Amino acid sequence: MPDALDPRPYDALLLLSFGGPEGPDDVVPFLENVTRGRGIPRERLKEVGQHYFQFGGVSPINAQNRTLLDALRKDFADHGLDLPVYWGNRNWAPYLTDTLREIVQDGHRRVLVLATSAYASYSGCRQYRENLADSLATLKDEGLELPRIDKLRHYFNHPGFVEPMTDGVLRSLADLPEEVRDRAHIAFTTHSIPDSAADTSGPAEGHGDGGAYVRQHLDVARLIADAVRERTGVDHPWQLVYQSRSGAPHIPWLEPDICDHLEERHAAGVPAVVMAPIGFVSDHMEVLYDLDTEATAKAGELGLPVRRSATVGADPRFAAAVRELVLERAAVESGRDVTPCVLGTLGPSHHLCPVGCCPARAPRPAAAGADSPYA
Repeated sequence: MPDALDPRPYDALLLLSFGGPEGPDDVVPFLENVTRGRGIPRERLKEVGQHYFQFGGVSPINAQNRTLLDALRKDFADHGLDLPVYWGNRNWAPYLTDTLREIVQDGHRRVLVLATSAYASYSGCRQYRENLADSLATLKDEGLELPRIDKLRHYFNHPGFVEPMTDGVLRSLADLPEEVRDRAHIAFTTHSIPDSAADTSGPAEGHGDGGAYVRQHLDVARLIADAVRERTGVDHPWQLVYQSRSGAPHIPWLEPDICDHLEERHAAGVPAVVMAPIGFVSDHMEVLYDLDTEATAKAGELGLPVRRSATVGADPRFAAAVRELVLERAAVESGRDVTPCVLGTLGPSHHLCPVGCCPARAPRPAAAGADSPYA
C-alpha cells in the first residue's frame, strides 16, 4: 500500500447502497421505487412486502449503513486520512441524487464511490453506475457543476472482506454440538440472479459459465474453506448455493436454492450445516428473512442443526480495507506505484469498468466506466 495517506486527486467518498424501509408506511413506496417501470400492481407489492411487515416494516440495512459510515469515518480519522464520507441510496432516503447534490454544494469535484456489493454483476455494479449517471443528469439539468466520479474496484478478494467472514464461519462451527461439528458442511450463500445475467457478468472476455459473478464467489468460498481447514485441521465439504430468487418461474436462475440444498444435504446424511452468506456485506433483510427465518425454519423441520455465520458489516478490518482501496485508487490515478492487496487466484479487479462489462438488456448511460458520458 502507499506510504503516504494521500487521497488526491479525490476529495470525497460516497457510500452507495440499496436502501430500505424504516417503518410500515415506507414498505410499499420503497418497493415501488425498487420495481419502478415493471408495472407491478400495488396489491402485489403489499404481498411482497410481508417479509418487511414481519419485522415491523423496518429493513436493517439503513441502520447497518449508518454503523459502517461511522466506522469508516473513525478509521479515516484514526489514520490521518482527510477524506469526508457521504452516504446515499438507490431506493430510499438518503437518496443518491440528494447526496450528490450535497457533495457538489460542499465543493467536491473528484468523488470515489464504495458500493455495498463486492462482486461483478449487473445488479451489483452496472445498475449502480446507471443510477449514478441518472443522478448526474439531474444535477446537470439543475445547472450544477458535475463532479467526476470513479468507483472502487470489486473487493470480494480483499483480506479485509474475506478474513472477517472466515472468523464468522469458525465461530459458527464452534457453536455446533461437538458430536456433529467436524462432519458439518458449509453452504456458502449469495443472491441468485438469472443465468443470463450471471453468464454476462464481468468483462466481455470473461462471459459464459456463470461469468465473473460465479467465479468470484467460488474463489472466496475456497479461500474461506482452506483457511478453516488450516485453522481447525478439519476439511469441511462445501458448496456455493443461492437465495432470494425473485424472478418469473420460467426464467432460469442460479441454483440450488438454500432450502433445497438443506433438504438434499439432510437426505444425504449430513449431520449439520453452516450457512455462510458471503455474497452480502451486511445482515440486511435478505439475510434476516431468507436465512435466519425461512432457511432456519426448513432446517428445523428436517431436524438438521444449522448455524448462520456473520457478514462483514462494520468490522474494523473492512473499514481498513476501504481505506486501503481508496489509497490504492488514488495512487493509480496519480501515477504512483501501488501493489493491490488481494487473496485467491483471480487477482485484483479492474479499476475502470470496460465497455460491455455486465451489460443490461436495454443499454443505458452509466457513470464511472470506460463508456461513461461523465468522464
